[in-house]
Amino acid sequence: MKDRYHILIVDDVSENIQVAMNILKEGHYQFSFALNGEKALALLEENDFDLILLDIMMPGLNGFEVCSRLKRNPMTADIPVIFLTAKVDIDSISQGFKLGAVDYITKPFHAEELIARVRNHLDLFTAKKLLKQHNIALQNSLISKEKRFMTELEENQKEMIYVLTELMEATSDETGKHIRRVAEYSRLLAEYHPGLSADDVEIIFHAAPMHDIGKITIPHHILCKPGKLTEEEFEIMKTHTTRAAEVMRISKRKFMKAAEIIALQHHEKWDGSGYPQGLSGENIHIYARIVAVADVFDALTHKRVYKEAWGLDDATNFVLEQNGKHFDPQLIEIFSNNVDEFKKIAES
Repeated sequence: MKDRYHILIVDDVSENIQVAMNILKEGHYQFSFALNGEKALALLEENDFDLILLDIMMPGLNGFEVCSRLKRNPMTADIPVIFLTAKVDIDSISQGFKLGAVDYITKPFHAEELIARVRNHLDLFTAKKLLKQHNIALQNSLISKEKRFMTELEENQKEMIYVLTELMEATSDETGKHIRRVAEYSRLLAEYHPGLSADDVEIIFHAAPMHDIGKITIPHHILCKPGKLTEEEFEIMKTHTTRAAEVMRISKRKFMKAAEIIALQHHEKWDGSGYPQGLSGENIHIYARIVAVADVFDALTHKRVYKEAWGLDDATNFVLEQNGKHFDPQLIEIFSNNVDEFKKIAES
């Protein structure tokens, strides 16, 4: 509770103000006063008040107008207003309560009534302020805890992705270096893409390594076959996209959701000739369009069980030739403008 409450008394009759102050002086309150509505509003802009005793019938702005204005102002809306009035008709009283007043006191004042009502509303106002402060503190604490929880959750997702990519590395011909390079290429493309945010860049960097996680479901003799796949074997190989998506679909968390999209769509092609859904153009998610470029470029430039590595220039020319066919033209423009950075990653 405050040591001294600050009360504003507004009345166009100075004697009424003096009477109220004399009655309330034993409460050791701090007083300010105004003889009209305009002065009262000016004082409210410069001071913090805990209670307002407000006359209704005043020249210029009457009490109803003053109350209406201060209740519309977020800085003064919570201050309790007690109307001082010689009018006791039901319409005036109802109007006062509709405007937000907490009480009314009739003139001439009865000392015990004035003292009791002022004290009660000040105590109630203090309790409400303390409750509001407590709720704000509690809300801030919950927000802080939620942020910590979300951070921990994201770290858990990253750790899960790491474990799964290690598993993929152990069961397929794709090395950990390939997985990391695809993540780096993808981050580079995302950073230069004007439509993506810093959050998108982080998401795609951590989700891109999951692009071929579905290959852990493919039989080893197909996955590691040194020669060209038969048509039947290739149909089985293509299911690594849908199988991965089916497994990851249970999670709604951002990294895993992005990984699901990438795993499902990274073999789609801009011209619609890809798989598994035959999507085309911007119907393919931007994350998957980015990883498609990264995956193909890295696969071309490094040896695999079924092929030898291409030279960097040959691989670069192939990617550029697939502009508007396999790849998004905007991404190929980014690739072309920054090809030296891609080559540095390839050689790392």
